[in-house]
Order: sequence, then structure tokens, then C-alpha cells
Amino acid sequence: MLGAVVALLVLASLAGMWVLRPTGHGRPTVPGASSGATYLSGVVGSLTPLDCSQMGAAPAKGSAGVAGSGQCATAMVRLDNATTISIDVPPEVVRAGVGTAVVVMKVPSQSGSPYAYYDLDRGKPLVLLALLFCVVVVGVARWRGLRALVGLGVAAVVVTKFLLPALLEGHDPVALGLATSGAIMVVVLYLAHGVTLRTTTALLGTMVGVGITAGLGVAAVAAAHLTGVSNDDNQALQVVAQQLDLSNLLTCGIILAGLGILNDVTITQSSAVWELWELAPGIGPRRLYAQAMRIGRDHIASTVYTVVFAYAGAALPVLLLINLYDQPLWRTLTSLDIGEELVRTMAGGVGLVLSVPATTALAVLVVSSIRAEGSWAPVSGGVTADEVLPGTRRARRGHGSRRRRR
Repeated sequence: MLGAVVALLVLASLAGMWVLRPTGHGRPTVPGASSGATYLSGVVGSLTPLDCSQMGAAPAKGSAGVAGSGQCATAMVRLDNATTISIDVPPEVVRAGVGTAVVVMKVPSQSGSPYAYYDLDRGKPLVLLALLFCVVVVGVARWRGLRALVGLGVAAVVVTKFLLPALLEGHDPVALGLATSGAIMVVVLYLAHGVTLRTTTALLGTMVGVGITAGLGVAAVAAAHLTGVSNDDNQALQVVAQQLDLSNLLTCGIILAGLGILNDVTITQSSAVWELWELAPGIGPRRLYAQAMRIGRDHIASTVYTVVFAYAGAALPVLLLINLYDQPLWRTLTSLDIGEELVRTMAGGVGLVLSVPATTALAVLVVSSIRAEGSWAPVSGGVTADEVLPGTRRARRGHGSRRRRR
């Protein structure tokens, strides 16, 4: 039965991805994006102070909001092809100093110098940090960690090669979010945890949480009249990609944001049920569910504020900006920027919390079916539930009676 349900989930995800696949037609074009610009790496050799208001060419990226807040400069930059050029750079390059790696944009068609500062080159530190992350994950989690990294790579390919192009072509964001979530979870969970009954239980529990999050997200976004146009990036996206429904795009983001923590909660809860049953094979379904939910409640309590703090950290600049206006607390909480974050947090939180009892109930049902069939016996036969779970009323009652007899 589990295999049939998973097969239907896989077929539905594949069918959705096929129907919503990007075709290459209808993709918006950004003015200037195809102007033949190339990006070169270089190192700053010298800096000559320059008033930011006198910068000859406005950088394409990196200086927004910085000009006027410090000293700019004219930099001599040696490119990787051994060419030395002179460009104006913003204050962050001046603060970084000589020897800083930068990215230079070359646009042959523009008048004057074809070179302009684009951004700091952060490739080396980011690559080193990524390597450290991979080494730590594989070193601690061994082969399972390696499989998890492979699954993460597959998920990245699905998002960049399927989800993003399909969104830009105007396909329904909610449907895309559900189809992408199903495909990613099947690959990631089975790769990281193996093809087992407990993994399948966690997968189905995760999809229950995803469905709840999607439904609640759609309803909450509509009820709160959230447009999705809450910052400059979203407004710019609306201008160049007018076929995008930003309110539904917000719901798609809510679905994707909850995948990781849903996966964490459901696989932990499924494993908890299996471990409790292996230690106490004689335990009844109701008692097994109650004991597993004790673990689940602890997990819920810890993950709820984890989600809140994660979103608060991501929205910290917005919180600071709103705080500067000294508005009443209620007005701040119901503003567009904070309202979006609250909907993300609460919709994802409800799906997360409800996935715990759903996964636990499904895992108990599967375990009870295995025990009824007698097709697989746990390794700890002969151990009673009271011996393993001393916190139950029966164990406490027995302990008290023995003490009275003594």
C-alpha cells in the first residue's frame, strides 16, 4: 500500500513537471541583459581618492546605497588576462584596500571606457566555506552525509533548471511549488535515508505538511491581501516579468521554505516510532502513539521558535527600517513587509506542527501492520514496554507497590 501511494505521488509530480515544464517561449527579457557584457576578475593594485559624486561610471552592482557614505576611489586593476585598467570603485573596495579581488564588467558598445566596476569577487572564500561544509558533513555523517549532499545537488538542479524557468514563463507558482516539492522530497529522502518503510512514512508525512502549508498559504495570502510587492527587488521583478503572479509566487516561496524543516521533523518522528517499537515490541498502538508524541511535542517546541528566528534574521534590515519610523506595534506587525513574514512563519508553522501527529499516526499504523503480519521481528524481543518506558503509570505503580512491600 505504501508503495502504491508513493508511486502515485511520483507519477503526480512527474506529470505536473511535464505539464508545467519550461518551453523556452514567453521568457521575459531584461533591457541591457544581452548587450554582450562580459565579466572579468582582477586585483586592485592602487587606489587614488575620489569624491563619490564625481564617479565617472555608475557601477552595475555593489555601490547602491553606499555612494556618499564614504570615500570612493579610482583603482588600477590588473585583470586575469594581464591587462591593467583604471576604474572608479565605491567605498567598500576602498575599505577592503589594495590586493582586493574584484569583478569588472566589460561592455564594448558603451561610449568611453568599456570597463566598469561590478562587485567584489567573493568566489574564493565562498568556495572554501563550501568545501569545509562538505568535509564536515561527510566526516561526521559518513556515507549518509555524502548521499545527502548528492540529494542537495539534485534539488539545486531541479530548482534552477525547472522551477525558476517555469516561473518566469508564467506557469502557476503554487502548482509548480507542489510538483517541485514532491520530486525533490522523493529524491532527497530516499538518497539520504535509504529506501525503507520509515523513510516512506516520513515522505508521506512531509507531503501532508506540504499540502497543509500550501492550502493555508493560499488562503492567508488572499485574506491578508498580500501582493508580494514588498521591496525593490519584487517591484523590479514585476516590471520585467509582468506575467508573474507575485501573490502566488509568495505562496510558492512559503512551500519551498518549509521543505527542509518538514523533512527534519518527519524523519525524526518516524524514526522515533520505530526505535520505541524495537525496544518495546509488546507496546500497544495507542501507547506507542502517546510515547512518540512526547518526543514530537519536544521537537515542535524547539522548531517553532527556530522558524520564527530564522525569518526574523532574514528580515532584520526590514525590521530596523520599520523601527526607525517609530510606528505603533500593531501597525508595524500588519504592514506589508512584516505581514508577509508573519504569513510565511505561521503558514509554515501550522504545516510543520500538524505533520508531527500525521507522521506519528502513519508510522504507528505501519508498525502495527508489520506486527500483525509477523513479517519482521524487532531485534529486542522479550523486552516489555514498562522496562523500556519507565515513565508510564503502570511502571510507576509497580515501583510504588514494591517499595511499600519492602
